[in-house]
Amino acid sequence: MLNNFLSENFRLKSDQIFEGLTSTEQEILAASGVTHLYKKGEIIFRESGIPTGIFYIKSGRVKKYKSTVKGGEQIFYVCSEGELLGYHALLGEDYYPDSAATIEDSEITFIPKESFLQVLRNSTVLSNRLLKALGHEFSLFINSITNLATKTVRERLAFNLLVLEEKFKKPGCKSSTPVEIKMSRTDLANMVGTAKETLVRLLQEFKSNQLVETTRKTIRIINRKGLITEANMIGHNLKK
Repeated sequence: MLNNFLSENFRLKSDQIFEGLTSTEQEILAASGVTHLYKKGEIIFRESGIPTGIFYIKSGRVKKYKSTVKGGEQIFYVCSEGELLGYHALLGEDYYPDSAATIEDSEITFIPKESFLQVLRNSTVLSNRLLKALGHEFSLFINSITNLATKTVRERLAFNLLVLEEKFKKPGCKSSTPVEIKMSRTDLANMVGTAKETLVRLLQEFKSNQLVETTRKTIRIINRKGLITEANMIGHNLKK
C-alpha cells in the first residue's frame, strides 16, 4: 500500500519514542518540559546553532531545511504531531546541521538537555528507540537525495504531494477522508527543488488533468492513482 511505503521510507520514526517509559521517566521529562505556542513562520532553531535540548511537537507542523548558497531554502522534511526535533545534533554533541521553522501555528514542548540525557542514560527502551530512529533518519535522507537527483520536477512534485497528504492527515481519520495540504507555494517549491513559477505551472497542469483541486492556500488530491503514475511509482505495486 502507498501509505505503508511512505510511512516506512519517508517519515522520521520518532513519534513513539516516549511510549513504554516508566512513570518516573515520564515525570522527569514532563516536569522539565516547557511548552510554547509558535506562530506560523517562527524559527525553532537555526543551522549551526548549539543544541540545548530537544523539541516535541504537540500540535502543528514544522519544516526542516538547509540554507542554499543563494540564500534560499531546500526543505527536506515536514515534521508533524508527535515527532521530535533536534535530538540528532544533541546526541552527536554537534551543531544543528539544519534549521527548523513552523509552517502553521504549532504547540511545541522544549525538554532541556540535562533531563533528556538523564532519562536516556537509565532507559534501555529510549536508547534502543533512538538508535532505530537515527538509523531510519539516515535512510530517509538517502531516499530524499535519490529522489531529488533522479526524478524530474514533475515527478518530484507528484511524489511530494503524496508524502504531504500523509503528513497533513488528522490523527484517526479514514483513508477516504479528503486531506487539505496547507503549505505555501514558496515552501512547496523549496521542497520540490524548483522555481515557484515552475511549481505554479505544474500545479495548474495537475488541476487541468483532474489530479488535484487547489485554492490559493490549499491543495487536495482527488486522483491518487493518477498522481502515483505522475510520480513514476508504479513499480512499487502501490494501490489507490
